[in-house]
Amino acid sequence: MTRISFFLGFAALLTTATAEAAELPESIKQAGTLRLTVNSTYAPMEYRDPTTNQLVGLDIDLANEIAKRLGVKIVWSETPFAELIPSLQTKRADFIISGISDRSSRRETADFIDYLATGPQFFVLTENAAKSPIDLCGKKVGTTRSTSFPVEIEKWSKQNCEANGKPAVQYVPGENSVDVRNQLKQGRIDAAVQGTETLPYAQQQEAGKYRVIGEPFATGYQGIMFRKDDVALREVVTQHLAAMIADGSYKAILDKYGLGANAVAQPMMNASTQ
Repeated sequence: MTRISFFLGFAALLTTATAEAAELPESIKQAGTLRLTVNSTYAPMEYRDPTTNQLVGLDIDLANEIAKRLGVKIVWSETPFAELIPSLQTKRADFIISGISDRSSRRETADFIDYLATGPQFFVLTENAAKSPIDLCGKKVGTTRSTSFPVEIEKWSKQNCEANGKPAVQYVPGENSVDVRNQLKQGRIDAAVQGTETLPYAQQQEAGKYRVIGEPFATGYQGIMFRKDDVALREVVTQHLAAMIADGSYKAILDKYGLGANAVAQPMMNASTQ
């Protein structure tokens, strides 16, 4: 089946689901709450507002709007990024919406409903002499260890550096995006990689500090992650997300964070090729 056929088929399923009005699982309906956990170090997707210390962000707004339409409240908790998937598997979280990429390696026990386009992008401190990504061959490049970006950096390096007789990029792991940017500012790495959804916020918060180099060098999606056996919950959330896209409330949330260009036309299930 082609990707286009798959998306058309999934769109038809969404239409059917809407017509049949998917039901919230009885256990959640009775509790009146969704239990969601996030890693609040990935602004603007989820982070603590430095002024109010409130949990805010694009994912927070999306989840709150979905919960409102479901008629339930959210009980939020926070965890390190590496614990997000275990929290889903052990049922401490009903689903995961926390800047997590749809990756084939994560689909053995989970399904993704993709809702945001993304891609890794190189950036440096403004005063760095690098003009294009090829200038980073042989340099130390940091990124968050638990993302897909280390693999994408290695692939890019083999195709663009090593294949042309240049030294390979030296990957340096970081715990999260804040740690990676601190390593860059401390001179421990020459460049860094983050998703296109986070760089505009970082540049806004530290004006004049960072400079993006080149275009995103891979494409992917962030998704809402569900246990494979939670079909009913996945369907009802997808139904409401599709309605939010149709009525413009989804786009309004993305625009609020300057990420309207990252919008998808419809929810897509396991659509990433990563």
